[in-house]
Amino acid sequence: MRAFIFPGQGSQAVGMGRDLAAASAVARAVFQEVDEALGQHLFRLMTEGPEDQLQLTENAQPAIMANSIAVLRVLELEGGIRLADKADFVAGHSLGEYSALCAADAMDLSTTAKLLKLRGQAMQAAVPVGQGAMAALLGADVEKATALAKAAAEGEVCTVANDNDPSQVVISGHRGAIERAVAMVKEHGIKRGVLLPVSAPFHCSLMQPAAEAMAEALAKAAMQAPLVPVFANVTAAPVADPDTIKRLLVEQVTGTVRWRESVAAMFEAGVADFVEFGGKVVGPMVKRIAPDASATSVISMDDIEALAKAL
Repeated sequence: MRAFIFPGQGSQAVGMGRDLAAASAVARAVFQEVDEALGQHLFRLMTEGPEDQLQLTENAQPAIMANSIAVLRVLELEGGIRLADKADFVAGHSLGEYSALCAADAMDLSTTAKLLKLRGQAMQAAVPVGQGAMAALLGADVEKATALAKAAAEGEVCTVANDNDPSQVVISGHRGAIERAVAMVKEHGIKRGVLLPVSAPFHCSLMQPAAEAMAEALAKAAMQAPLVPVFANVTAAPVADPDTIKRLLVEQVTGTVRWRESVAAMFEAGVADFVEFGGKVVGPMVKRIAPDASATSVISMDDIEALAKAL
């Protein structure tokens, strides 16, 4: 069995998609459709920068999705591969869940781009800049991270945001609490805590205004059952019902990204082959969660051609 997986925020970089667009009219069409849906020159920003503009959440989220979908579309249309024939599940890390849903035809590309633009704007607006923070805990499992977050909170929000793999957990909340947590890592048997260069504290209760904005937008968005089930971040379980998917996407804004459990559950269900589209972020996590699984990252035209032959 095989899962197609999609990266989240942090996989953006100036130059993303440029070589693929130069090599493929299919990729160019994806980037153009996203530009038209958003009414902005997002692809120019992806390829030329400036970097500080690409890093803005409202730009990074649709850019990462567009890059992932461009890679997949080239595989499908030029490689003659159908997702429904070659994948048993799809999954994505945080915003990557939207990429996964688009890949599995639950949402069209324009709808996905608009939702992610709004998601980025709403997440940024939910907490004034400087009041929130996130930190990666290295050498931490979710139990240690949870205990640390509880000890550091002191009445403020401090919670597990991403359970990425057995050795990396991300916490999110008020800046003061996150800074206290980083200072306390050694007391909790954690190797290191690193503040992340993010503009808002994602996946914690401070994001409730963004969750409300997404509930309103998703209620109006056209969605159908995906071609294959999607593993939802907040439940680490497969789902295919559109109304349930929408509800879980709203919960995802404030909820924990249970990536480690999702990959482990897919592996236990028989998935031995994971293919990451448009990044090299979640594939390496897969290898740390399920060492016996194979994980392939597909970004370039050469990667796509190699995968088309292997599938």
